[in-house]
Amino acid sequence: MSDPVNNQTVDLSPRNGKSHVVGPTNVKLWRKTISEAFKETVAKFPDRDAAVFPEQGIRRSWAELDTEADALAAGLLNLGLKTGDRVGIWSPNRYEWLLTQIATARVGLILVTINPAYRLAEVEYVLNQVECACLVTAAAFKTSNYVAMIQELAPELASAKPGALKSSVLPHLRSIVCMGDETISGMLNFGDVVQSGRKNKTNELDAISESLSPDDAINIQFTSGTTGAPKGATLTHVNILNNGRFVVDAQNFTELDRLCIPVPLYHCFGMVMGVLGCISTGAAMVFPSEGFDPIATMSALANERCTSIYGVPTMFVACLQHPDIKSLNLDALRTGVMAGAPCPIEVMKRCVSELNLKDITIAYGMTETSPVSFQTSISDPLERRVSTVGRIQPHTEVKVIDAEGNTVPPGQQGELCTRGYCVMKGYWNEPERTSDAIDSDGWMHTGDLGVIDNEGYCNITGRVKDMLIRGGENVYPREIEEFLYRHPSVQEVQVFGVPDKKFGEEVCAWIVPKAGQPIPNEAEIRAFCHGQIAHYKIPRFVRIKDSIPMTVTGKPQKFVMRDLMIKELNIEIEETA
Repeated sequence: MSDPVNNQTVDLSPRNGKSHVVGPTNVKLWRKTISEAFKETVAKFPDRDAAVFPEQGIRRSWAELDTEADALAAGLLNLGLKTGDRVGIWSPNRYEWLLTQIATARVGLILVTINPAYRLAEVEYVLNQVECACLVTAAAFKTSNYVAMIQELAPELASAKPGALKSSVLPHLRSIVCMGDETISGMLNFGDVVQSGRKNKTNELDAISESLSPDDAINIQFTSGTTGAPKGATLTHVNILNNGRFVVDAQNFTELDRLCIPVPLYHCFGMVMGVLGCISTGAAMVFPSEGFDPIATMSALANERCTSIYGVPTMFVACLQHPDIKSLNLDALRTGVMAGAPCPIEVMKRCVSELNLKDITIAYGMTETSPVSFQTSISDPLERRVSTVGRIQPHTEVKVIDAEGNTVPPGQQGELCTRGYCVMKGYWNEPERTSDAIDSDGWMHTGDLGVIDNEGYCNITGRVKDMLIRGGENVYPREIEEFLYRHPSVQEVQVFGVPDKKFGEEVCAWIVPKAGQPIPNEAEIRAFCHGQIAHYKIPRFVRIKDSIPMTVTGKPQKFVMRDLMIKELNIEIEETA
């Protein structure tokens, strides 16, 4: 079997008759900081395109990006920030976001990525949980007026000197840097901060960069849990730089590639797999729009001659519905990554045939593992690329365990546990939640259900918490979803459980119908299932919907659907002691 990085013969099959796989180690793990890797790429390809933001009319070479990132890094230091301080960023995909990522890594400021969809209570929690000293923010995005929300949280801004905020609600926050040209009381203008750093000597920045360790924390990403407060996964240079590199290596990236990044920068998909993957190779980054827009994305693919694209399944579905898809020149496109949520087989096949993505890959992972641990290779047969999440990534190991913690045989379902360089340092300032997730042997318990076959390919079968039990039978929603995707009128589907007094839980399916096809009804869907899947897996309830509730990163929110169905069906939830 071949190593997806170097195409060398490496045995990636399970070990000792157990579902335990170990990634190749013949490719060297980088022991360098993000700034080191960035500077090396700048030196190699100074005049090549580094970043393109069509919506903002911005195009930068690696040398230009380097100059402006250094100016911003110096400007942040001028605010009194020092290595190890936390800098939050609250913004959609903008050039300023990318610049902030590179600048903070240059001087060891820990970048705290904040979900653009967060509202007051959420952003207050995040800023205080990690004690952010500075916040870089957009003025607004869609229905979110970031400036107004910050002003509500910190009314002291009205009379504060910029860079010297003293807030009772946000006691650690001193500086707020706002993108755009508007002057806002108590806030600094992003362009002014960059300008203030232009006269600083590069050797001062170099001295700080040289003092950094590859094992230092450099990024905190908050996971969107369905219960409890969000947790700040703390990631190092080694974690995310190597992970981004391995992801693009599986796609055979070089400096000649051009990656379209419509996924959000605040998430690992954008800032690690996208930005750091490109930094590791010199490939160009193309950001079609602030938020995902299928028209802008398809235009960027054609106009910028992109060779690769990242997206969650719903993004690819939207692109496939582009009215002019057949007239766009996509012949440069060859590869990419579909991840972030289970990838429907039929959608994957259409991407290969209609978007020219003959070498598209699928990746699996989680924020806490930097994120990717499994990925298909462009050398994998199409059948493997449309039905699995591939094989283990370099310098990573995964096992599948049962409820008692025993490693199961190949082909048997269980919880995936991950260990290696990619596992986070922990949840920021939360040792108990960290120890709940990472055991004493260094295994990260993912909460995901999966199966590893005899060749080492992994298939994700659901979430431990998504599994429902109907009348004593374990029901895994992913299995039913994949079956329902075979129906010609089904574009999207999510299956989940709702409480039931007789059976404990009943199966419910939400379906978004395919444009141009007859809209199915509940009886038709149930009839489609009869004789094809076990009776207890057939959805008791079927609802036709315009859309599925999703997170910003495209993950379906089954808990939202469940709550709405409980309300619709007037189900009484018994209180537990």
